[in-house]
Amino acid sequence: MAILLNNVSLPVRHTEEMLRKKVAKLLRIREQELGEIEIVRRSIDARKKPEVNYVYLLRLKLSHEAKFLKLPNVSADMRAPYKLPKRGENALGSRPVIIGSGPAGLFAGLMLAEAGYRPIILERGLPARERKQVVDAFWAGGKLNPNCNVSFGEGGAGTFSDGKLNTLVKDNAGRNRKVLEVFCNYGADSAILYEQKPHLGTDRLIEIVTAMREEIERLGGELRFSSRAADFCVEGDRLRAVFVEKTDGTKYELPCEVLIAATGHSARDTFRTLHARGFQMEAKAFAVGFRVQHRQSDISISQYGLKEVGFLPPAPYKLTAKTSSGRGVYSFCMCPGGYVVNASSEAGGTVVNGMSYADRGSANANAAIIVSVGPEDFLRYGEGVLAGLSYQEVLERRAYQAGQGHIPVQLYGDFIAKRESRAFGGTEPCFAGQYRLAALNGILDAPLEEAFLEGMASFGRQIKDFDAPDIILAGVESRTSSPIRILRDSELQANIRGFYPCGEGAGYAGGITSAAMDGIRVAEAVIGRYTPKY
Repeated sequence: MAILLNNVSLPVRHTEEMLRKKVAKLLRIREQELGEIEIVRRSIDARKKPEVNYVYLLRLKLSHEAKFLKLPNVSADMRAPYKLPKRGENALGSRPVIIGSGPAGLFAGLMLAEAGYRPIILERGLPARERKQVVDAFWAGGKLNPNCNVSFGEGGAGTFSDGKLNTLVKDNAGRNRKVLEVFCNYGADSAILYEQKPHLGTDRLIEIVTAMREEIERLGGELRFSSRAADFCVEGDRLRAVFVEKTDGTKYELPCEVLIAATGHSARDTFRTLHARGFQMEAKAFAVGFRVQHRQSDISISQYGLKEVGFLPPAPYKLTAKTSSGRGVYSFCMCPGGYVVNASSEAGGTVVNGMSYADRGSANANAAIIVSVGPEDFLRYGEGVLAGLSYQEVLERRAYQAGQGHIPVQLYGDFIAKRESRAFGGTEPCFAGQYRLAALNGILDAPLEEAFLEGMASFGRQIKDFDAPDIILAGVESRTSSPIRILRDSELQANIRGFYPCGEGAGYAGGITSAAMDGIRVAEAVIGRYTPKY
């Protein structure tokens, strides 16, 4: 047995010797009695600026450990290593199929491959390295590829993001730790195992997801690129096959008894096909808004103070507000030292997202400032449970028109005054993709625009100059989460048996880590039910 020692606080510039002295003091033992100290979690406490501390949760192995359990902040380490379930007894006559190679699909595929199931992963986009070339060309002014872009391709939408790995999902099964360990196994820095807000960065993610795919292939799995799940064969209440369409126009039928749908939240054509084939789903709330840029130095000073701002990594923030109308407004997908990117995936629509490289080295911080929307906001756009998809498309077309095909950009002061921006102020833009000074007014419906303004004013009272006139807005942030949920039961199957909705697109995750965890969970369900027979 090992023990956990929590709430160990030290100045951020402390040495290893200072840490060992503090631990020995808290445990009331001599330093010589301490062995290896493992960091389980490390966070930054800046509540008493200018003093800024690291706060640790530590794991230690000591002699006579039981006696330490009576001390403050000490507990037994009851964590068990993650284990896949035993194989089920139902014979699986065909290889399991996975749609999508984002975090949910990749982790489901890796778990199945390690258990001997040789999965087939269908991905409409390209391998990560080739995908980056396509995306870079689009950002440089080239034509959008609707099958390979920031949303589609190996690694999913998370590949072109900050690569944040923190999640609010409660986890008693060890899946969160498993996700972090897998990332480390394939090239991530081991610091993600203990940092409170770990991140990877787009540059590292490209190599990590490539290595994961190569391992799946080594274990007998297969990743078929440029292959879109175009339709589904359903007999009674069972899935029999998926019809695959390649980007060169060729089509074929792929028989399958088990299909994991990890499509991501931008596969609107797939959602509409599933709805037409009788898969049960429901509309769900999501949020929309604008991506906001500030000088990173200003954010770091506000969070850390001047004393430690040059020593600590670029600071994040997290903000929430409730408006007078009752709507929630909050920051989402905050990217320290990042870029605002053109994340469009459909012709005639413009979508923005945030991205950071591993070093978070750009001059600006950016985050989506978004307003919650529910069915009452988008049902008038038609399509019943799919109305949220139509609503997103309306917003994206408005943004495309405002920017004349580029990212529309406006200073916050001009947004308040409802006038088109003509020049930047004290904040220099950090974009990946072509942009154009414009007016964002009217992209959001009036009640949402009013809530956005009220939220920004609230945030300006929490962080100095957050709502300054020269802050840069870009639009539209419309794909914060899926607007639908494909219903699944306690066995994680849809009403069409053999079909496993999975991850963010199906409405069961929100970010890289939670999507990966759901991929693992669905793989467990398949393994626990079936055994391969091929």
